[in-house]
Amino acid sequence: MIDKEKIETAVRMLLEGMGENPDREGLRETPKRVARMYEEIYGGMTEEARSHLSRTFSVEHNEMVVEKDIVFYSTCEHHLMPFYGKAHVAYIPDGKVVGLSKLARTVEVYARRLQIQEQMTGQIADAVMEYLKPQGVMVLVEAEHMCMTMRGVKKPGSRTITSAARGVFAKQTALQERFFRMLRV
Repeated sequence: MIDKEKIETAVRMLLEGMGENPDREGLRETPKRVARMYEEIYGGMTEEARSHLSRTFSVEHNEMVVEKDIVFYSTCEHHLMPFYGKAHVAYIPDGKVVGLSKLARTVEVYARRLQIQEQMTGQIADAVMEYLKPQGVMVLVEAEHMCMTMRGVKKPGSRTITSAARGVFAKQTALQERFFRMLRV
């Protein structure tokens, strides 16, 4: 649960630490605005993927399902800087599917936390495996990290790509290759 009062106090102290006057007109409401923003962008901390992946629909086929280009925004836990990009999720059903928006909502559950991309990729794959129980799942995430763009090495446009394969995807490279081909469509 987000403690808005603590966040407001911390933001006020941060402003003071930067040499700013938190009582000046442009900053007076900033601690409250930041607390409201954190409640929104870190809402995944109190949300579970189960709530999105538990309602399923029976199907007779078990063909690959791919939801690609799921835009997300997250925050790096190392520097508290944003990273953002696209997630691509594929799974092979085992008699049941989930509504496509539920895959995007699952990405959001994990993106809306203090996070590292490598962990987020695995969490999405693990959640789909655990709650949907498909034959396999593959997740590919590509993102730009502001901690590399705005500070440090300052390399805008560089992207980090991570993947996670579970079930039949982990065992069958042909399925992985098919997934990668589908992403290029």
